Parts: sequence; structure tokens; C-alpha cells
Amino acid sequence: MTTLRKLAACTALGLALGAGAAAAQDKPTIVTVVKVTGENWFTRMNQGVDAYGAEHSNVATSQVGPAKADAAQQGRIIEDLVAKNVSAIAVVPMDPSALEGVLRRAEQRGIKVITHEGDSLVNTAVDIEAFDNKAFGTRINEKLAACMGQSGKWTSFVGSLGSLTHNQWVDAGAENAKKYSGMELVAAKNESFNDANKAYEKAKEILRRYPDIKGFQGSSAIDVIGIGRAVEEAGLQDKTCVYGLGLPKDTGPYLDTGAVDEIFFWDPKDAGYVMNVVANMVLDGKEVTDGMDLGVPGYNKVSVKKGPGKGVIVQGEAWVDVDKASYKNYPF
Repeated sequence: MTTLRKLAACTALGLALGAGAAAAQDKPTIVTVVKVTGENWFTRMNQGVDAYGAEHSNVATSQVGPAKADAAQQGRIIEDLVAKNVSAIAVVPMDPSALEGVLRRAEQRGIKVITHEGDSLVNTAVDIEAFDNKAFGTRINEKLAACMGQSGKWTSFVGSLGSLTHNQWVDAGAENAKKYSGMELVAAKNESFNDANKAYEKAKEILRRYPDIKGFQGSSAIDVIGIGRAVEEAGLQDKTCVYGLGLPKDTGPYLDTGAVDEIFFWDPKDAGYVMNVVANMVLDGKEVTDGMDLGVPGYNKVSVKKGPGKGVIVQGEAWVDVDKASYKNYPF
């Protein structure tokens, strides 16, 4: 091959590679930002994010999150994504109020913002809720009250005081418990920071301070794991009632021993998938409308209402309750 022909071939190859890179850059990017990486809840969510990307070659999907549940770290990750000018950001906020500024900057840059567990957010196009949060918290507490015989001391746990949905659930639980004059809420809203060891230490502290405590209502997916461990070590499986958010495989051993009585959840995989469904719709200029089927279990007939900002809140009916007898029906 002559020098001239070699030069022409190299030029053609360079142009082809350049065109490929441009095509890759033109492909919309949807990045899901979770509360913490490594927790099984969000590992399961990542499966939904990846599944959507595998089924829709027109977009690139990925999931990121901080190494520990921290609103400031989550905010910095979003700032980096804004600087990279991704197409859409789907966020599960640790503390919604702490992210308003960076999400506003994302929207100003033309980045589409989708959120989950953040119905107070102003700077979002669509917030997706798996269900009515007040109803969910009331249901957990009603089951707890029944187990306690509607009397005795009980307490509540949250991932953090800034975790919106966690506070909505335990506030609804506290309101529900007022129906029963014999129930006494003590040391409410213990923060676990989505850490099973912290939940365990808090639960041990509560058991020492209130040796006659009968009930625990957990909110983070790992709260019941830490609480169950403390209850089991104290040999109080038959004297306490432990109810809250959890995943079947994680909580199964404590359901088997009775240290945890029942868990409530929605499938994080489905939530991750549906966030990306909606993100892609928004990128295409499509609206989510009342009664729409988003093609995901629990989101087949969503309700839509105006949010606190320019966006909307989309609500599904996706919660599940399981106990010792039924948790093995779920593979996660």
C-alpha cells in the first residue's frame, strides 16, 4: 500500500471512529442515583435499571450512589452528573430538601429530573411513588397494634430525619396509634442511616432503656434486620412485635425465628425499571397521564396529580406484605 493510500485509509478509519463516538454521545443517558451503593435494596433496584437498558438500545442506563447513606455525598454525585450534562437523572433522595438546589441546576441545564420517594420536591418533572405513603404507614402500624394487643410501649425507626417517605410512614403510624389509648410512643424516630449495625445498636439501647417495650416500627429496608438481631439476642421474640420495611431474603432468618413478625415492601427492581420508563418518556416529550399503564407490576393504572412545583406526582399500587409463611415466595 502506498503512503498516500495508507493516509487515506487512516483518515477513513478516523472518521468512522469519530462518527461512532458522536453516535454514542448522541444516545440519551439516564443515570439513576440511589441513596447508598451496596445495600441489597439498591442492588435489586440496579437490576431494574440494567433490565431497562438491555431492552431499550436507544438509551444508555446506569446506576450510581454514595458509599454510605449521606445526603451531601449524594448531592456531589448529582453535581458531577450535571457537569457531564447527562440527559436525565432519576434520583432516590436521601434528603429531598438537601437536593433542591442541585436538581434546579440540572433542570436549568435541560437535564430531565425524575424522582422516587420525594413527593415534596419542587425541582422534578415527575416524582414516582409506589403507593400512598400515609396509607402504607398506617397499614404497618395497624398490624403492629394488633400484635401488641393495642397496648404497651412502642418506638419507630427512620433512615434519617431527612428521609421524607420514612417520616411520612412513621408519622402516619403515630397518628394511627392515637386510636388506642393503651399504646405509648417512646423515643420516636431513631435514625439508622440505612445501616443495620446502627439499627442494632439503637435497638439494644431502646431495650435497655425500656425493658417492657413491646413494639418496633422500622422504615429503612435494613431497620428490621438490626432490630430483629437485638430482639433475638435478648430472647424477646415472643414478647415483642417488629414490623417494617424489609426485603424477604434479608429478613427471612428473623421471620423464621419470630424476631421479626412481618415485613412490607415494593419491588426495588420494578421501581428502578419504572423510573427509567418515565425518564425515557419525558425525554421523548411524552406525558404520564392518570390511569396510564406503565407496563410494570404495581404501576398498571397509575394516579397522577400535580406536584408542589411544575411537575407531577405519579402513584402506583405496588406494596406487598409478607410473614414467615409467605416470604419465600419472593426471590429477593
